[in-house]
Amino acid sequence: MIDPKLTGLALVLAMTLAGCGGSGDTARADAAAVAGATTDEHADHDDHAEEEDGHSEEEGHADGEEEGHDDHDDHGDEANGDVVLLDKAAAAEAGIALSPAETGPLSETLSLPAELRFDADRVAQVAAPVSGLVSRLDKGEGDKVKRGERLAVLSSRELAGLKADFLKAKSAESLAASQFAREERLFADKITSQAELDAAQAALISARAERKAMENKLHAVGISDSVLERLGQAPDGSLANAALIAPLGGTVISRSVSIGSSVEAGGEALFIIVDDSQLWADIAVYKDDASAIETGQPVILRTRDGAEAARGKIALILPVISETTRTSTARVIVDNPESRLRPGQFVTAEISVGESGRTLHVPSDAIVVVEDKPSVFVPVEGGFAPRPVKPGRASAGLTEILDGLEQGERFVSAGAFTLKAQLEKDAFGDGHAH
Repeated sequence: MIDPKLTGLALVLAMTLAGCGGSGDTARADAAAVAGATTDEHADHDDHAEEEDGHSEEEGHADGEEEGHDDHDDHGDEANGDVVLLDKAAAAEAGIALSPAETGPLSETLSLPAELRFDADRVAQVAAPVSGLVSRLDKGEGDKVKRGERLAVLSSRELAGLKADFLKAKSAESLAASQFAREERLFADKITSQAELDAAQAALISARAERKAMENKLHAVGISDSVLERLGQAPDGSLANAALIAPLGGTVISRSVSIGSSVEAGGEALFIIVDDSQLWADIAVYKDDASAIETGQPVILRTRDGAEAARGKIALILPVISETTRTSTARVIVDNPESRLRPGQFVTAEISVGESGRTLHVPSDAIVVVEDKPSVFVPVEGGFAPRPVKPGRASAGLTEILDGLEQGERFVSAGAFTLKAQLEKDAFGDGHAH
């Protein structure tokens, strides 16, 4: 584009030449020459400016490429610019922990279905020891009981008769003992004969045997020695009372009677008590896997969502095969102090059957899915960023890493789910942090 100032200057010069007496044609020619020269000079200037601008643009492009190259990480997919901004103090408060990636042997595992059951040695079915009527109930379903605690009271004519017979036998024994002692004194004074002494001794032995027989009958229906010792001082009407006692501590899971119910001695269980502080995990072992299962092998029990429920070891392998499922049973004894596990619950048993060679692995909880890619979080400037990895086999809470992480490289070994939640929160709220 021609500069208007230069054009005006050329016109002024032309008019000046004309005023100095030059011919009009000459003036016009000179003015045109000046204008043309000015125009050519300006064109040359514009071309030079365009070359400079082009050169600057190329330099800027080259600088941009170089700068982009400097910011580029070898792991170019690392978070795609996603970063959870967190300083060291905040990370520690959030439970974020870093560990170096290490190599080591990874257990070979076998996953088999299992079912949790009550420990048969910790189940008590409490039936009525004598026939009678339920006169009192102290415990119901869901109640916690201690060993020796009373569950209910029965009113039993049968028991009243047994107690009365015991008191008679005890009184007869006491009388026989006194007579024998008297005969011993008389015999020592040569007042009585040996025959009379022997007869008194025989009577005492018979009375003692009768008392012991009645005592054993009462023991058989649950009457203790302490109760028998106080039986002679029992209040009227109490001889018919029979207390049902908890034979072990646990939880009442069933009660089949109510007040006034008539019960028979040795009939169905009135109460069922279980101690679930220890359970059995019965593992179904298929025929093809039977040769790999041995007692003592470590086992991790997992719930349906993959969470660890308990750990133990194979305590025994039953030597029979089910006719219906064609599987054998391997049993794990599981501690359940807080009653988190429930009998009847199905779990997966991860059985450690050996070890593989050394592999790079991380805790399975350190791997999270970010933008549909398995990833681990790694420390970056100002916080943490997810890095895609290629996981391999998983065993005993560890997962093999086939690609994406190098030995010795630090990663978030605890708190990955917290970082993922924060990353998703940032993305949903105001976009990714770059």
